[in-house]
Amino acid sequence: MSDRFDSPSVILTGAGCRRETGSLMAALGARRTLLVADPFFASGPFMTELAGSLADAGIAHEVYSAFQPDPTEENVRAGVERCRAFEADSILAFGGGSGIDVAKMVGASVANPGPLSRFEGYHRIPNRGLSVGVIPTTAGTGSEATKVAVITDTDRGVKMMILDPKLMPAAAIVDYELTLSMPPPLTAHVGVDTLTHGIEAFVSRKANALTDPIALRSIDRVQRYLGRAWKDPEDREAREGMALAALEGGLAFTNSSVCLVHGMSRPLGFAYGLPHGLSNAVLLPTVTRFSWRGGADRYAGVARVMGLASPRDGDAYASEALVDRLDGLNAELEVPRLRDCCGGDRGAFRSTLEKMAADALNSGSPGNNPTIPAAEEIMELYDSAW
Repeated sequence: MSDRFDSPSVILTGAGCRRETGSLMAALGARRTLLVADPFFASGPFMTELAGSLADAGIAHEVYSAFQPDPTEENVRAGVERCRAFEADSILAFGGGSGIDVAKMVGASVANPGPLSRFEGYHRIPNRGLSVGVIPTTAGTGSEATKVAVITDTDRGVKMMILDPKLMPAAAIVDYELTLSMPPPLTAHVGVDTLTHGIEAFVSRKANALTDPIALRSIDRVQRYLGRAWKDPEDREAREGMALAALEGGLAFTNSSVCLVHGMSRPLGFAYGLPHGLSNAVLLPTVTRFSWRGGADRYAGVARVMGLASPRDGDAYASEALVDRLDGLNAELEVPRLRDCCGGDRGAFRSTLEKMAADALNSGSPGNNPTIPAAEEIMELYDSAW
């Protein structure tokens, strides 16, 4: 069986590389760009700087920022209308994972009319859409280097996972200076999200020789830099390390796959309005404890890269050390327990478990897990994470 590796055509990294946005978009053929900007960044010095870079390159732009975290199909439809009215020939995303997902789906939908539900799942987008450039402002989702978008279908009450190579951005501009303003809680949540990407990419049943070294490099950077970035937001070396870790995590999992943590995270996020990074972070230790026996050699490899075990230690010992570290990391970074995120009413929480477990299985991601769960086991894992 062959392995496929997709990535942006161009990846820029380093302090200040955002200033090259205009020339890079022009090189991609952009002349009229829809700038999909996170509402938090829709005004301010970075946007002024970005608008100037586009103008200097002779690129007209219009801003679209009418979306919220966990964007919906309606947000995408509104963006498509704005894109067509402006006669845009390209899209630039500036913000976190939500805005990047909107930008990807607006670009695809211009060339593929119809409800987004027809694209849910794997490789279901028929026509290539507009070129998309991405400038992430958080070090977590890795969306700047993935062929995945997650959009909420409010009618059905599900977060749709849409994966297709046509969603891969044409360019990723990863400037860690944009992440210096991230507060400690966000740094923690998206940082553990990055760790989740690296771990799941490495332990997945679809892991391969191309994704393994990138996943392990991402994991190593998180181990070295996340605590530092959380303690000192102005630690530029740590911020750069985490930005690169997020990029590598995205490249790894989009060419391997995510597994059970993500499968459980999407329905949990929808049911309780949790940001994606937080829902992954609260589930990671519990799901790892359940999963490692199905791939002890892989989880042990993660533990060894993180310095938690030596080559002389057995795989079971190393895997248990990894679980202990994940529990400890969440405690150190003050990541809340699930009960603190979901209202504290365990009875009400348990009433949602059956649907969340069914939605998790329907996403397909649990089937990539080293230990493949039944619906009842997923319900038990949600309850254990409480």
